[in-house]
Amino acid sequence: MSASYFERIDRHRYKPTAHASGAWDSDETHFSPLAGLVVHAIDGYLAERPHSGLLLSRISFDILGRLALDECEIRVESIRPGRTIELLEAVVDIAGRTAVRARAWLLTEVDTGAAAGGGAARLTPPDAIASQSLTSVWPGGHCASIDFRPVVPPQPGRTTAWISTHLDLVAGEPSSSLASYVALVDTANGIAVRRPPTEWMFPNVDLTVHLHRRPEGRWVGMDTTVVFGPTGQGLTSTVLHDVHGPVGQAQQTLTVRPLPGRGGA
Repeated sequence: MSASYFERIDRHRYKPTAHASGAWDSDETHFSPLAGLVVHAIDGYLAERPHSGLLLSRISFDILGRLALDECEIRVESIRPGRTIELLEAVVDIAGRTAVRARAWLLTEVDTGAAAGGGAARLTPPDAIASQSLTSVWPGGHCASIDFRPVVPPQPGRTTAWISTHLDLVAGEPSSSLASYVALVDTANGIAVRRPPTEWMFPNVDLTVHLHRRPEGRWVGMDTTVVFGPTGQGLTSTVLHDVHGPVGQAQQTLTVRPLPGRGGA
C-alpha cells in the first residue's frame, strides 16, 4: 500500500489511496487529507509566480456533497489580486462535479515580533504522552493512519490531544509544513465525539482555519470542544497548536442526525 494519502496523475489531478478513505463511509475520501491537498495545490500555484511575501492567514472550505474515493482535479485562481492582500479560490472536482470550494486570504509578511503575544498556554509536549488509536471509535484508512495522543483522558465533546501521521500527503513530493498541518485539522471533529457515531451522525459541512502564526513540525495540537444544539445543528471549535504554542483556531459546522432506530433513544 502506498505510504501517502494521494498520488499525482498530472498537473491538476490526484488519485486518493486507501489511507484517505473516510470515517463515515470507506468509499468516501476523508476531508482532512483532501484539505491538505488543496493547500498543497495552492502552494504549487504560488510557486509558479514571483515570490510575493504573502502568507496564508485564513482558509475556508465548503463541502458541497459526498466526496467519492475517486480521482480529483484541483484548480486555483486569484479572485482578488493585491500586493499586500490577496484572495485565492480553489475548486475541487470529483467524478465530474464540484465537491469543494475553498477560499484563502493571503496577507503580507511583516515583522511584528515586538508586538506579538496573547493566546492559550502551550500544551504538554507529545513526546511525553502515550500513543493511542482512533480505530476503536472510527473505521477508515485516514483514522487508522493517525497517531493520537490525548493530553488528558477524553470526555464526551471535549478533548485536548496531539495528532500526527507517518504518511506523506502526495507520493514522491515534498509538502509544506502548512499543507501537512492542514491535512490533519479536519480530524478535530473525530477526537472529541459527543455521542457514539454508531448511534448519531454529525459530519461537518465546512471547515475554516484562522492562523496568527505559521505552524511548524509534524504534530498538530488540538484543544477541541463539540456542541450539539437542539435543532440538528452542531459546532466543533478547536484552538490549534504546534509544539511551540498556539497557532490559530478552527471551526466546523455539523449536521447532527440520529441514525434510524438508534439515536435519540
